[in-house]
Amino acid sequence: MSIQLLKNVVIPKWHSSNIALDLKRAAEIADYCLNNATAIDCNTAFPKQEFELIAKAGLLAAPLAKELGGWGAGIDANVTYELLMLLKQIGHGNLAVGRIYEGHINALQLIQTFGSIEQIASCADDARDRQKIFGVWNAEASDGVKIIPCENGRYRLEGSKTFCSGTGYVERPFVNGVLPEGGWQMCIVPMDEVTTVSDPAWWQPSGMRATASYKVDFSGVELDRSYLIGQPGDYYRQPWLSVGVIRFAAVQLGGAEALFNLTRQYLQKLEYTNDPYQQERLGRMVIAIESGNLWLRGAADRVAAYAPVFGGDPTVVHPQANQLVAYANMVRTAIEQICIDVMHLCQRSVGTRGLLPPNPMERIIRDLTLYLRQPAFDAALANVGQYVLHESNPASILWNDE
Repeated sequence: MSIQLLKNVVIPKWHSSNIALDLKRAAEIADYCLNNATAIDCNTAFPKQEFELIAKAGLLAAPLAKELGGWGAGIDANVTYELLMLLKQIGHGNLAVGRIYEGHINALQLIQTFGSIEQIASCADDARDRQKIFGVWNAEASDGVKIIPCENGRYRLEGSKTFCSGTGYVERPFVNGVLPEGGWQMCIVPMDEVTTVSDPAWWQPSGMRATASYKVDFSGVELDRSYLIGQPGDYYRQPWLSVGVIRFAAVQLGGAEALFNLTRQYLQKLEYTNDPYQQERLGRMVIAIESGNLWLRGAADRVAAYAPVFGGDPTVVHPQANQLVAYANMVRTAIEQICIDVMHLCQRSVGTRGLLPPNPMERIIRDLTLYLRQPAFDAALANVGQYVLHESNPASILWNDE
């Protein structure tokens, strides 16, 4: 569907969320994303039109609970599978768009989990009615953010964040920082109401160029207490921190699916469909893709069985928290390897000619290679081993929830 046709779709401010309809809209938006991805594949770009379509389709409100005008994508555990399919679809269109949209969902999940009633209502208004994009800017270097209490009851920020995806367009990012006593505090910065200094030159990557993941200096920004979310240390609480990896894994798998589709189209155009070596490679690719889909299904089932809301109630200790974290880390690890395998098989199949720009396969491989480099990979894998070494159940029932 063209961008003009999508603009003609009339969606009420408080539209009744329909998951099936939202997934259909996401598929249409993903088609536009895929066709426009080459045009925005540069370090100073941002998928502006793509997010205009996402906003108009009501997908910025999808992460909100039903009573707030969404369908709970990311917070209602019973629709986790639909959430993962939504993210996979957007990732299929453009991994840069998927990265930023996943951050929006992550931020609203944190607010609805750890925020006050007033904070949740305010952020819901911003996402639903004002079409603000949320994000999570947690990465930093040696000049990281400090949150300093002021005598007037406000808080002053000092320091910078790195990898701030969506700089200039994400207007409600989490900018977490350290308090004087050492606690790690979540806070939201209303970027359209404060002055910061961004450094576009810091972002010179080979892939994911259109995420505008700049370095941003927040020194001098002052915030009211209402912008601080939860208690110190809440951001790192489990299972919320680690189980969230299934979201970006879904986006990554969407990129791998796009790569498979393009590889097959390329070989069909060259009439290589009867080549036994190409048949073997495509067979391996589709097995890998289906394995990833099964991992996402398994993750969604376990999140839904764990508690009615994502991660459970923060005031209650859940006996299966460690199991859920370990399973999520398995999903992350398995899908990373699936994506690596799909890229390798694509490169073997299409050769040099198929990997020259502006062929979209070249861009997807660059984007996916960079996006797969999520932090703490070894620790995530070690967590799986640690969990199973402390269990006595046989493999056949190791992941049962009972």
